[in-house]
Amino acid sequence: MSAEAFDYVVVGAGLAGAATAWQLAARGQEVAVVERSVPANDAGSSHGSARIFRYAYPEAGYAAMVKESLAGWEELSELAGQPLITPTGCVDYGQDREPRALADVLAGAGIGHELLSAEEARGRWPQFAFDTEVLWHQGAGVIDAHETVHTMVRAAVGHGARLLQDWTLTTARRSGAGYLLTNERGEQLQAGHLVLAAGGWLPGLLGGLDLPPAFLASLPAFTVMQETAFHFPYREQPLPGTHWPTFIHKRPGIQTYGLPGGRDAEFRGQKLAEFNGGKAIPDASAQDGLIDPEHRERIIEYVKRYVPGLVPEPYAETTCLFTNTPTEDFVIDTADGVTILSPCSGHGAKFAPLLGTLAADLATGAAGVPERFRPSRAAASGRSA
Repeated sequence: MSAEAFDYVVVGAGLAGAATAWQLAARGQEVAVVERSVPANDAGSSHGSARIFRYAYPEAGYAAMVKESLAGWEELSELAGQPLITPTGCVDYGQDREPRALADVLAGAGIGHELLSAEEARGRWPQFAFDTEVLWHQGAGVIDAHETVHTMVRAAVGHGARLLQDWTLTTARRSGAGYLLTNERGEQLQAGHLVLAAGGWLPGLLGGLDLPPAFLASLPAFTVMQETAFHFPYREQPLPGTHWPTFIHKRPGIQTYGLPGGRDAEFRGQKLAEFNGGKAIPDASAQDGLIDPEHRERIIEYVKRYVPGLVPEPYAETTCLFTNTPTEDFVIDTADGVTILSPCSGHGAKFAPLLGTLAADLATGAAGVPERFRPSRAAASGRSA
């Protein structure tokens, strides 16, 4: 029996893969999206109802991309029949977060914000023990990642895409002008073009691809981190219809972030984590879901000192995956009929609809993407990626 053929096969039905399948299918392409489990499953990086949406970046390019993503978020919310981003605002502070520099970037991008003294900020948000100036930007919020993924998958299927669940890619070999894909059961698909949006599974897949050695060598090292997030209860529950702001606090030796926990933890408290505070693993297959007791104590001590509005006793905890590059830049690159899509380093969720557009543009040749996301171009020109 010949393998069923598609113009494009997208591997991974998380935020990036679902967005790409949606955009490709909407353009009339024959698309299949294959997922080793189910969309937005707990073993990936796109599950749950709580991801930060924010504009504050040290680099103007990323701040501008957040603004560019808004039209896509509005379209997705209409398709979902509900808002996918809950407005909360965000506070950024800490010596190494450099709030004043962030304010300059937002000013240049025309994004509303305020720069407050620590005393002014404590008067507004007494639940935090601010230790520096504070950047407040009211346009930030919390993304419902799970509903976003499922909205994009439904939209892709509505445009004719095929969703194949429990379909674990094992090899992708050249076949004619495209690739023959085989899963762990020996089932096969023919892809004219392959899009790899596999998150923490990506490092394990790259070795099974027929790609030019120079292209593979140009890709940055992908470090998969098993991170830990803790939910702490509020001392005083916010009034109905109000929310704590999300926050990013960066000081020497530790960078923490927090956001309202959403339905993942029954709306009872704030979700807190340390950026890259977990352990490195070879790829997603090596995750064990175990919580390091020493790391739990480190975060509890942090809450006691810096977030007095929370009870310093976590009532829920979980692990998740970050797939990092050394520069924290995304990888959206292509060669020989394969597009690598890794919007990684823990900050890709907010760009989801735009990432689908960028990946679809690159895969189809309709348009390019920012050069900083194409390490093969830097390698070809002799520049540092």
